[in-house]
Amino acid sequence: MGKRERSKERIIDLAPKLYRFSLRVLAAFFKNRGILLAGGVGYNVLLSAIPLFAVLSVLLTHIVDSQRLMEIISIQAGHLAPAHADILLDAVNALLESRDVVGIVGTLVLLFFSSFAFRMMEDSISLIFHQPNIPTHRRFWVSALLPYMFMIMLGAGLLALTLLVAIANAFNELLLMVFGFEVHSALLSKALLNLLSFFGMIGLFTAIYKIMPVVRISPTRALIGGFVAALLWEITRFILVYYFANISFVNVIYGSLATLIVLLLSLEVGAVILLLGAQVIAELERSARARLPWYVAPEDHRNVHDKNV
Repeated sequence: MGKRERSKERIIDLAPKLYRFSLRVLAAFFKNRGILLAGGVGYNVLLSAIPLFAVLSVLLTHIVDSQRLMEIISIQAGHLAPAHADILLDAVNALLESRDVVGIVGTLVLLFFSSFAFRMMEDSISLIFHQPNIPTHRRFWVSALLPYMFMIMLGAGLLALTLLVAIANAFNELLLMVFGFEVHSALLSKALLNLLSFFGMIGLFTAIYKIMPVVRISPTRALIGGFVAALLWEITRFILVYYFANISFVNVIYGSLATLIVLLLSLEVGAVILLLGAQVIAELERSARARLPWYVAPEDHRNVHDKNV
């Protein structure tokens, strides 16, 4: 039997397993009210994004150049809200310009609002990974500090991106000085930023899948889930940009509210991808705990066993 025939047999054998597993994931996702949870996550991300970017910007401008930092944040805002990143940036800039007025109390309030998205994510992820026979409660102080740990991770990621771009620009200047030529600086920076932002998104999704569930999650499954979720979001982001720019009638329908509707819709789609990825990992973990193949649901195995008995 040739390689082509063996590959065809594998695909024929894998297709029904993937189909059954996909139906199982979707059934569990809707049973857990996944769409409703995604709406809550999307709303809280919108509520938290501006104060989060503002706080991180104020803190990081003491370390790196503010103009270069805003270039980094503009790329991240484009990943978060592909159709209207400029709205987020304008709000962040307005907060930055009035940072002297905000003061310490205002900064603490911004930090509090910045944590809303992560708290909602934690609650949603806990519902997705809930198992009746496994304790699903975390210590209060851990839940209280968890959002701020993720905020520190995001701040460290922004700082690393800014430093890497600075190093790339310095290397470009060195090429010009030594060899008399340079790589187009804007092109190099944008390509490098988008690539590193994609890897940063993979790291963020992986951390969410690994750390936020109360149950123990395999690092390999968390990494695979993070990669797939980041890839799906990148694909969806390009589709949303094209749709809202060329096809959508949202401006005609909602008028002055169109910007808010588009932002919420984009963030809710991203939240659906995030929670669907979590549901896939949850189903894989359920099968693994029952020592069954990934495509076999524990309840189906019990039903077959009861019939045989």
